[in-house]
Amino acid sequence: MIMPNIAAFIAWGLITALFIPDGAVNRINPDWAPFSALVGAMVGPMVTYLLPLLIAYTGGKLVYDVRGGVVGAISVMGVIIGTSDPLFIGEDGNASPMFLGAMIMGPLGAWCMKKLDALWDGKIRPGFEMLVNNFSAGIFGAIAALGSMFLLTPIMNLFTYVAGVIVEFLVNTGLLPLTSLIIEPAKILFLNNAINHGLLTPLGSAQALEQGKSILLLLETNPGPGLGILLAYMVFGRGTARATAPGAAIIQFVGGIHEIYFPYVLMKPQLIIAAIAGGMSGIAVFQIFGAGLASPAAPGSIIAILLTTGQNTYLGVILGVAVATAVSFAVASVILRFSKQSEDALAEATAKMEGMKGKKSSISSALAGGTAAAQTTIAKIVFACDAGMGSSAMGASVLRNKIKDAGYGGDVSVVNSAINNLKDEYDLVVVHEDLLNRAQTPTPSAMHVAVDNFMGSPRYDEIVELIREQREGDGGSGDAVPATAGAGTAAAEGSAAPAAGSSGGAAPAEEPGTGADAAPADSGKQILSAESIRLGAAASTRDEAIDEAGELLVGTGAVDRSYVAAMHERESSVSTFMGNGLAIPHGTNEAKSAIHDSAMSFIRYDQPVDWGGQEVKFVIGIAGADGQHLGLLAKIAKIFSKKESLAQLEQAQTPEEILEIFGKVNA
Repeated sequence: MIMPNIAAFIAWGLITALFIPDGAVNRINPDWAPFSALVGAMVGPMVTYLLPLLIAYTGGKLVYDVRGGVVGAISVMGVIIGTSDPLFIGEDGNASPMFLGAMIMGPLGAWCMKKLDALWDGKIRPGFEMLVNNFSAGIFGAIAALGSMFLLTPIMNLFTYVAGVIVEFLVNTGLLPLTSLIIEPAKILFLNNAINHGLLTPLGSAQALEQGKSILLLLETNPGPGLGILLAYMVFGRGTARATAPGAAIIQFVGGIHEIYFPYVLMKPQLIIAAIAGGMSGIAVFQIFGAGLASPAAPGSIIAILLTTGQNTYLGVILGVAVATAVSFAVASVILRFSKQSEDALAEATAKMEGMKGKKSSISSALAGGTAAAQTTIAKIVFACDAGMGSSAMGASVLRNKIKDAGYGGDVSVVNSAINNLKDEYDLVVVHEDLLNRAQTPTPSAMHVAVDNFMGSPRYDEIVELIREQREGDGGSGDAVPATAGAGTAAAEGSAAPAAGSSGGAAPAEEPGTGADAAPADSGKQILSAESIRLGAAASTRDEAIDEAGELLVGTGAVDRSYVAAMHERESSVSTFMGNGLAIPHGTNEAKSAIHDSAMSFIRYDQPVDWGGQEVKFVIGIAGADGQHLGLLAKIAKIFSKKESLAQLEQAQTPEEILEIFGKVNA
């Protein structure tokens, strides 16, 4: 919820540091005070309304997409008013930015809306969907806002008051460094955002608005403790950890991404002592010199910290960071020098960190040389193509059968997806080699395997072997698969025509079907019929073969003639050659309007057709309108992966024999 909104925190921090009464602009030239007051008027509304609303929207969107985001943002308004209006906090009370309330109400409001929508899902009369959706969200949002105002507000105000009293006590008694006992271990457990933005930032921001700076904004963001640990690894580390520590130190100290050093601590849990000692030392120096930040530093980069440092506290801030680094380095050096270390423990520690985080870390995996991703147990595999309905479905079916035959079908899921809907939630991505680059952005944390065809690629056996090694305790080195870890690969574009009305998301490659003549439930129309099968055909070029397959589809009435042109357009982008003498030409994703029904055509050539340098004897044209063709695709995948089935197709003399061959296969 916090990280996607860091830019908003930075924008608010810059405006605060520059234009509050004690800000940099007024210090440079007091004559600019009227202008500063005008711009500085944004500071209060931004921290009171904008930032909590953004957090709540993001949290709601994570739970229930945009609809959840909107409801989450509405829901949090109640607690925002309840923790800032004098009616609730009194005339002398201090308003508290409701970041923590936003973290609660955003996801909660979206989750409740999702459950309510499920109650009347499928029961709304056609034409009334928009009316019901908008009014239900509006009515529930209003109720949720009132609920957060009168139910959550007392809890948040009490929490803020108690936290403020505790912090004030620690400051007044000089015990504030003891907070490192909680903060530093919490960072390793990924509670840093909850502590920093849920507690320290609201309290520190209120204090900074009154005093021009706050030490609370330095407690969690100090990069010194992490930097000291990484420096110690540079001197006393071994293997991969020592080799990668310099790069990690730059990312952590300058880039502000503190999670980069978490695996190094997890390799040697005793190093948490170094982090705590560094944190406590830094806070003590901050207190001595009265250091503080004028606004939150997000991310926790030394650059962001210096940009938001309060008036006349640069020396204290720099000394605090330096002392924290030195103390952390000294303690970590002793621990590393006199303890045993594994040469290759970094990948294991990174995997452990990702397990706690619940999400892969592309940065940590990349610094670990890709080994972390390679050692991640493969449980979710996705085949990706342009529409996610054809080539990827067949490839997924082939690999799924191989994994099932190896005895791991219950442990590994294999799905297919449109490339535009890929998310960074898979362990392994399989794509056509021509589309490798297109998937790098959406799946940076996965292993990636590029294939030149989806039917007979030797990469499938290597994937199965890797899964076997992992399940049998060999650790899964990943050497068996020529995959790139943390450097996303593209989805294969040798995909089938889009399914109208399909979301295009990840879907199982196998769909229910009752044989080669499986038909849509509402029409009884055959997807592959005898009329769309041609044996002993002759085509001298690939374009002629595509025309022939397309004309058979047009003849079924399933597609308009414009679909044939779309099939040529697809072929000019990426070859639809599948391997084992099979090509599956189909239209582009934009050609869905030309499809009326799912249909297939089957052509067998006596003389192979040159298909971009590959020999093709079988051409199957596809038009997918409703997903009903997927059952047959799964059958085709099985047939063309077996030599005996290919021999039967070559020997068949009638269209009826072809239909019988398809019908005998259990997808």
